[in-house]
Amino acid sequence: MSLDRSDVEQIAHLARLQIDAADVDSYGDSLNSILNLVDQMQATNTEGVEPLAHPLDAVQRLRADEVTEPDQREALLSVAPATEEGLFLVPKVIE
Repeated sequence: MSLDRSDVEQIAHLARLQIDAADVDSYGDSLNSILNLVDQMQATNTEGVEPLAHPLDAVQRLRADEVTEPDQREALLSVAPATEEGLFLVPKVIE
């Protein structure tokens, strides 16, 4: 597949891009290079190849899920302007 000048102008119009007339050919060459690369990739035999979530076979190190701070709920609620049943009350902002 190859894009001509009118194709590039139509793509620019649809993407709401303003391209100078002198640059249309350059953009066309770039887009054609991208499309050629996609064609090459689609021609590659991928039968039996498992999809990857990440190119490296790495495991994320996770810290232990432990409580490290004391419960300060009552102290924080005691200084709040308005609370109800352990929740902060805030002004209504959406009608």
